[in-house]
Amino acid sequence: MYENPKDAQNIVKLTDFHTGHSFAAVAQVEAYWEGLRQDRLLPKRSDIDPRGIEAALEYAFILERVAPGVARMRIAGSHLSDLMGMEVRGMPITAFLSTESRRRFSDMLEELFATPAVGSLALRNETGEAEGRMILLPLKSDMGDVSRMLGCFVTKGDIAADPCRFDIENIQIRPIAVNQPAVDPAPQAPVAETRRPAPRPATTTGATGVPYLRLVKSDS
Repeated sequence: MYENPKDAQNIVKLTDFHTGHSFAAVAQVEAYWEGLRQDRLLPKRSDIDPRGIEAALEYAFILERVAPGVARMRIAGSHLSDLMGMEVRGMPITAFLSTESRRRFSDMLEELFATPAVGSLALRNETGEAEGRMILLPLKSDMGDVSRMLGCFVTKGDIAADPCRFDIENIQIRPIAVNQPAVDPAPQAPVAETRRPAPRPATTTGATGVPYLRLVKSDS
């Protein structure tokens, strides 16, 4: 994703929004994020490459946490600007929500940064004629703190009115677990073979310990 405004101008809107599309872009962005983190807790902001989510770019965005419960859009796809009828870079993500839903969203956002966790939202606009799906995926900054977030916001239905604001219908929060790499079991040390001492030749002795058989020389 590009943070330089000149680079952002080069992002081409890949598909026109229409009422019949699905929410597949949300799943694509989540799968990309999962692929980046592998066995880490979180990927870094610098790991994000727009070519990895090319088909979902117009719905994608990057957030930066600027205060508790407050995050502003550093980068936003063209669909988000279409919803607001204006450029949205620098705006708080809560600008897309109704006044009644903003406190609930802010509390959720802070939990996602602090845990960290993945957030999924089902939304519907104030007229009830459009629905949306949003996913929020935490990222580490280059300094190592959890203060960035990769997101995707897809809507379908009538969004003729702008700005188009949404009510939260459902929130799901999923704590992030570290993927443990598969580890082959450590080879066991071979069991040392216990060697018994070779048996000593048996010797027939008398009660005194003197052998019974003696060599006797003959006089003849």
